[in-house]
Amino acid sequence: MRERGPISRLKLLQRSLRWLPGMLLMGPGSKRTVAELIERHAARRPEHEFVRFEGRSLSYGAYNTAANRVAHWALEKGFGRGDVIALLMENRPEYLEIWAGLAKTGATIALLNTNVSGRALAHVLEASQCRALILGAECVERWEGLGDGPAELALYVAKDPGAEKQPSLPPEAQSFDKEVAGYSAENPPRHVRAELRGRDSLFYIYTSGTTGLPKAARFSHSRFMGTGMFSLFAGFGRRDTMYCALPLYHTAGGAMAVNAVLRAGATLALRRRFSATRFWSDVAEMNATCFQYIGEVCRYLLAQPPSELDRAHRVRFCVGNGLRPDIWETFQERFAIPDVIEFYGATESNVAMVNLDGRVGSVGKPTPGTELALVRYDVAADTHVRDAEGHCVRCSNGEVGELLGRIAETGIAAARFEGYTSKEATEKKVLRDVFAKGDAWFRTGDLLRCDQEGFYYFVDRLGDTFRWKGENVSTQEVAEALGTLPGIELCSVFGVEVPGSDGRAGMAALVLDGSVALDGAAIFSQVEDALPAYSRPVFLRVQKQAELTGTLKLRKVDLQRQGFDPGVVTDPLYYRDDQSRSYRPLNGDAYARIRSGTVRF
Repeated sequence: MRERGPISRLKLLQRSLRWLPGMLLMGPGSKRTVAELIERHAARRPEHEFVRFEGRSLSYGAYNTAANRVAHWALEKGFGRGDVIALLMENRPEYLEIWAGLAKTGATIALLNTNVSGRALAHVLEASQCRALILGAECVERWEGLGDGPAELALYVAKDPGAEKQPSLPPEAQSFDKEVAGYSAENPPRHVRAELRGRDSLFYIYTSGTTGLPKAARFSHSRFMGTGMFSLFAGFGRRDTMYCALPLYHTAGGAMAVNAVLRAGATLALRRRFSATRFWSDVAEMNATCFQYIGEVCRYLLAQPPSELDRAHRVRFCVGNGLRPDIWETFQERFAIPDVIEFYGATESNVAMVNLDGRVGSVGKPTPGTELALVRYDVAADTHVRDAEGHCVRCSNGEVGELLGRIAETGIAAARFEGYTSKEATEKKVLRDVFAKGDAWFRTGDLLRCDQEGFYYFVDRLGDTFRWKGENVSTQEVAEALGTLPGIELCSVFGVEVPGSDGRAGMAALVLDGSVALDGAAIFSQVEDALPAYSRPVFLRVQKQAELTGTLKLRKVDLQRQGFDPGVVTDPLYYRDDQSRSYRPLNGDAYARIRSGTVRF
């Protein structure tokens, strides 16, 4: 594995200084929007390839032309600044063309998760208060499963050029392709967006919904313009190709990867959806020089059998978040990736950090313009520790606490908290009177620690951490300990209530790779060696497959609700038996003895 040397560090510093002035100009009152970015590249390099997708190629000029037709259509329909248009479509070039065209009018685009349906789809449409929905033909079933759609919502269906057969249009829908055809290919007049500013919402991006219904986070033009900086710091340029298999409706794929490409004038190698089996062949065939990841992607790739394709690529670096220390070096070594650019951030967060030093396991150091603080948090009381004057207490080096970001109304977009469409949800994320009367800080909901050199490390999510035997249990620590066992593909850890016991007992939902059966004795030995007594899972659940969000995160809400009741859970269940030093099957009789207190942990 190649270590970054002093020359590389100097180059990174030079690149950071090169892009920093542009970041500082992206304030809330800035007139810089995504429209200028697209039109500039279309004018300077119209033939340069913007997107590669399923054997198709889209140039910057053609991208801008398609976006312009959408913009002129939208303007004639009366859509513009202050209006919200929802977009529900799988990854494909048309997705980028549609939102770019709408952005040129000043409209806000609500990016909908292609996995939502029924009650969840009704919720996100209502939360966005959109005037229209543009629906990919491949997602028509999602709409039909909704039943009666929102009243007065205009519905347009865009055909999927990659489909062998197009579905029938719902009776209330119009063909988007016929609607847009024939409109002008010229850039809309600049006066159309004369009032548009950096503070205006470009997107509504929905939270993943791992613990409930998604919330719509506001994502401004200026915020979008700054999201691709981490790749640019790594030397990403116009000759590079970024491979993206992450969904365009979420920040990692739709904002970070796309913005990095647009800012550099580079090429986006786009895949409709993530495939662990096709990942490296795609990267090689599409001539990618880097890719965007989330931590779950790295685990899925490592779970694949070794292949000659693992190193048959031109990747110089990967950029993303959530690569955990237990697999970091293994991942980097197996797939021969020279540099890993790990960052910390979230769609709605005003805190950003980046690891440009290759420090294994670290999310890095704060980016310029970010003011953050780690403060003590009492997990048992579910509240922040306050001193005699009522102020929060900063953590010492190595001490775990909640990460906060100071809310600023001016400065770069990354330092501002733009909130959600819901005022109530927005206020819940604000912590006041932290260090002084009247100050306001954004609550990340994340527990981190910082070492003496100023490098930060993610520990766990608040709500995931739970108390058992009077101690705080980190679900991430338990998952990492179990994840090193052969045959375990995925592991989701959470706390469940046990009658007669204080706190919550640890439970792990496991997905096995099919080559092994659960070995209760081996798991008992592993957790005994790797974890303190209070952190060792009390219960295990073996699933055929995990329930994932659209961004490949594990959903825990139903697992926690179902708990360890064999009358509710149809998957095999096990409980820890300290006498036999193994995990034993949990049947109805064992469940009754646990509930009665005959079996205690």
